[in-house]
Amino acid sequence: MKINLFDDSSWSSLRPLTFTRPVADLRLGILTIADKWARYAGHVPGYLTIDYLSARYAPHTDADTFVNGAVCPDETLFAAIADLSTGEVLLKDTLVLAYKVHAGEASSLTRSADLRPVIYNSSFTHLIHPEDIFRNNDLQLKADFALLTKGRSSAPLSSTNTVLGDQIFLEEGAAAECSTFNTLNGPVYIGQNSQVWEGSHIRGSFALCENSQVKMGSKIYGQTTIGPYSRVGGEINNAVIWGYSSKGHEGYLGNSVLGQWCNIGADSNNSNLKNNYADVKLWDYDQGSYRNTGLQFSGLIMADHAKCGINTMFNTGTVVGVGANVFGAGYPPNFIPDFSWGATPEILVYNLSKMFETTEKVFGRRNIEFNQIEKDILSSIFELTKIYR
Repeated sequence: MKINLFDDSSWSSLRPLTFTRPVADLRLGILTIADKWARYAGHVPGYLTIDYLSARYAPHTDADTFVNGAVCPDETLFAAIADLSTGEVLLKDTLVLAYKVHAGEASSLTRSADLRPVIYNSSFTHLIHPEDIFRNNDLQLKADFALLTKGRSSAPLSSTNTVLGDQIFLEEGAAAECSTFNTLNGPVYIGQNSQVWEGSHIRGSFALCENSQVKMGSKIYGQTTIGPYSRVGGEINNAVIWGYSSKGHEGYLGNSVLGQWCNIGADSNNSNLKNNYADVKLWDYDQGSYRNTGLQFSGLIMADHAKCGINTMFNTGTVVGVGANVFGAGYPPNFIPDFSWGATPEILVYNLSKMFETTEKVFGRRNIEFNQIEKDILSSIFELTKIYR
């Protein structure tokens, strides 16, 4: 069974986080959705996504099984997909979970209407909107912890730390000193070559992915994931940072999702609860207006390459688009369009060539080439998002 992960309507409803990636490349728990499927399938999946992303996220031309990239695997679901015969489609109500065709056969999802239906009745994690990431992070973090640590022993933890419970796992090269870890309500995972600096207090469920740091005196509550090559400090609660991003200073981040290459200025905060305790609304790209999430707690959704200046105050339910550079006095708007420059008193357009200059420097700090593929993706997004600026 060789898998391609396909995008359906969730790619559109998960914007701006998916402007720069297929849905399956979103991080949820410790791993991305694609990483989860790779561990179950035993190989790296391909992608079926929007055209401008295909140069970076290519399909397998010889795949025979096509799986919904907005759905997280588990043993029951994977077994049901593995049992599909050629010409069958696995359905949960009207949602296409997976289908199987002859290897190399045309793979358009529209073919699923011609396939024999197989009904799936078990539950699973399915992403539709950005807030679904922090809502489901605790469940998926615990599942990924079990998947990654099964049959393995943790690297040693320094005796200078205090641990409550026994659900803590360190990969090789991970280090922590003079910190507390409470695993009574969920596991704590410290990735390869990551560090927790002195005086930090961390409650599970929590994951610190490879080559990342938690700075001194940080306070991190459960249901939180810090992706690879990131650095965080201050107070964080129920947040997911994809990776290669920094929130290195004091300030609060809660019920939030940050993409790649984001930077949060010192003493910046987001609100996650309205003063009147009403449901939080988030900007919805599909609707072109604000959508009621039905949640009382919802904070900041920040897409790739977005940044904010020091002392930025994000209001409850703020969406920041790709490449936005946010600064100015007072509260920014609850929707800051992609490639915006400033926020108050006026939002200007962040010139694409100037944005590329900054991005090349940011990539260079990580010894990563800012190549033509990346430039073409960002250029496509710039054109797609003109209607919002």
